Amino acid sequence: METIDAIVLGVIQGLTEFLPVSSSGHLELGKAILGDDSVPEESLLFTVVLHFATALSTIVVFRKDILQILKGLLQFKKNEETMFSLRIIVSMIPAVLIGLFFEEQLEQLFGGNIAFVGFMLIITAILLWLADKAKDTSKIVTTPNAFVIGIAQAIAMLPGISRSGATISTSVLLGNDKTKAARFSFLMVIPLIFGKIGKDILSGDLNLATENSMPLFLGFIAAFISGLFACTWMISLVKKSKLSYFALYCIIVGIVAIIFGFIK
Repeated sequence: METIDAIVLGVIQGLTEFLPVSSSGHLELGKAILGDDSVPEESLLFTVVLHFATALSTIVVFRKDILQILKGLLQFKKNEETMFSLRIIVSMIPAVLIGLFFEEQLEQLFGGNIAFVGFMLIITAILLWLADKAKDTSKIVTTPNAFVIGIAQAIAMLPGISRSGATISTSVLLGNDKTKAARFSFLMVIPLIFGKIGKDILSGDLNLATENSMPLFLGFIAAFISGLFACTWMISLVKKSKLSYFALYCIIVGIVAIIFGFIK
């Protein structure tokens, strides 16, 4: 992978991770346009590294929330922070199971199957449109809600299904407050990303001492910086209920991707 391509893909990841348009889907589209010929395993590795960068940007944006949660946990009491952490753990279960038992099958979907990405983007558009029609409430995410949202996150491991779009939409359709839904969506992915990175390091799958280490590093930096801006922007957009615009965008890009995939 060329250095410039890595930076471009890093910026794409940073901007689209928090916007409900599927960062993994846009990465696959970007790789196809840039002519990236990485094998599926290498392609997925680059995707994981960029997701790690945006996970770090999430920590920076929500640093006050995370510190408050940690302080609450250190009290070793059944308080709001403890219950929130429990819901995060519950939300992780579906994605962990998919990652453990279907990792090889998942990797094969990250090899430039553009038509598949297009169909998944259209599904994302439908979810966003439905969520945009939901009524505003002040309800918080409950533990049963967290598991259902976790299922949505597991499904969003498919390239083209927006993780933030699927989890926020599912949460809103369950009757939760949109701002609280966005906060839960952004925080729930952090443990998963760190867990994936830790697993890859221990297994030797993530080896930065390779010929592709510089593109990985530059892509990481680009994704981190652009992610800082996109995360803050997305919180504002969710409050204003503008998800239908993203639904229209996903439909257009999805149709273009399907046509491009079949022509290719």
